[in-house]
Formats: sequence, structure tokens, C-alpha cells
Amino acid sequence: MKARIFILAVFIAVSSMTGFSQMKSGSEVDVDEKLGETIAMDIPLKDENGNDITLGSLVDRPTILIFNYFRCPGICPILLSSVVNVVNEMSLEPGKDYRLVAVSFDPTDTPEMARQKKANYLNMMRRPFPPDAWHFLTGSGENTRVVADSAGFGYRKQSEDMYMHPGVIILLTPEGIISRYIDGTSYQPAEVTMAIQEAAAGQVRPTISKVLSFCYSYDPEGRRYVFSITRFFGAAILAVVVVFMVFVVLRKKNNRPE
Repeated sequence: MKARIFILAVFIAVSSMTGFSQMKSGSEVDVDEKLGETIAMDIPLKDENGNDITLGSLVDRPTILIFNYFRCPGICPILLSSVVNVVNEMSLEPGKDYRLVAVSFDPTDTPEMARQKKANYLNMMRRPFPPDAWHFLTGSGENTRVVADSAGFGYRKQSEDMYMHPGVIILLTPEGIISRYIDGTSYQPAEVTMAIQEAAAGQVRPTISKVLSFCYSYDPEGRRYVFSITRFFGAAILAVVVVFMVFVVLRKKNNRPE
């Protein structure tokens, strides 16, 4: 019995530290990482001016690929605003060192809507930013699905104008190879800078798990992740506290008179 209680407590502690309790869907709205594979480069899409275009004609340098849809009431605006903030803080030059491409997977989104979205986010830039460094693309449902599938990005229509989808940005090499995934809707300039530099060198890096993100910190000078003793002991203390609390609660429950 005590062994079972201890195992349960450890599980709860680890879940609280790593965010494991935030269940991954394991369905079509998840991210199926396809590191080292090439994105669909020849699928016809439309740019914000209504011109026919493909990713192959855009991806000629490290590229930050973003999947979203324009009427999203949830994480899309947060994600795109976070990208703007990162661009404003990075020393790398947009259009020269990297470019950005946002692809809408909603077939009802139009080039006109894309043009308006692009204008809105470019207006948020606090640094010189060439308009050609960020494209907002739309396309048919079939074509955008092929592009999203090639990146391992899953989404599902939830209602007439709402979709379920994850939050992630994807780094592509100049050859269109998937180099890195960065999960979430908030990004650190140092991490994105490192990811762009790795993509420029054609390197493919595994996604840092939530555990490693918590227990490791980024060294911008050495451009690598290093072990953080502070975070490690913080995680250990949290685990001990949770285990102790669970143990005390269950012990009190077991000692109650019948």
C-alpha cells in the first residue's frame, strides 16, 4: 500500500513539474515532429497580393514557418505578437539572415485578409523591417492541408469558424528541411537566434522537452543549453514538497477512526 502511495505521489510531482498533466491530444491536432524531412515546397498557394506562390520560391534562407488562421480568437494573435517581439529584440537581420512565412490553414481566409494581417503585424515592428521578409499565405483546404501535414502540424475544425490546433513555430533550412520545432506561444530571442543559426548551417536539432526546458538554461555566449543547478534543486524541492503533502493527506485519511 505504501509503495503504491509513493508511486502515486511521485507521478503527481513529476506531472506538476513538467506539465505532463496538460495532456497531449495524441490526435490530429497534435504536432508530429518530422525533423530532417523536407516541407512540401511545390504546393500552389497565394501570397498576400493574390499571386500564385510556393514555399519553394520563398525558402531560400533560414525560415520561421508559422501555421495559423486569421479569425482565430485564441492563440494565433498571441503567437504572432510573440514572434514580432522576438524579431524586435534579435540582432539578426530579417530578410537577410532569415525570413518568416505564415500559412493560413483556413480555406475561407483570403489574400485580402492576409494583406491586412501582414500590415497589422508589420506596424508592430520597432525596427526596420523589409515587407518582403514576412509573407502571409493562403490556399485551398486541400493544398494547405498537404503543407501542414508535411510539417507534422495537425489541426481540426471545431465549429463553422473555429479550429483546434497547437502553438508552435517551425525552423526550416534554406533547402526547406525541418530543422527545429519551438513549442508554445512565447519565445526567447536567444533561443530563436540559436535556432536560426542552426538552420542556416543545415543542422537538425531535437525539440527540448519540457523537463529539459525547466532544468536547463540557455547560455547565449556559448550558444548551447547548460545544466542549471538552481533549476534542478528547485525542481527537486518541488517534487519533495508535493510528495510530502500527498503522503500526509493520505496518512490522515488512513488514520481516521472507522
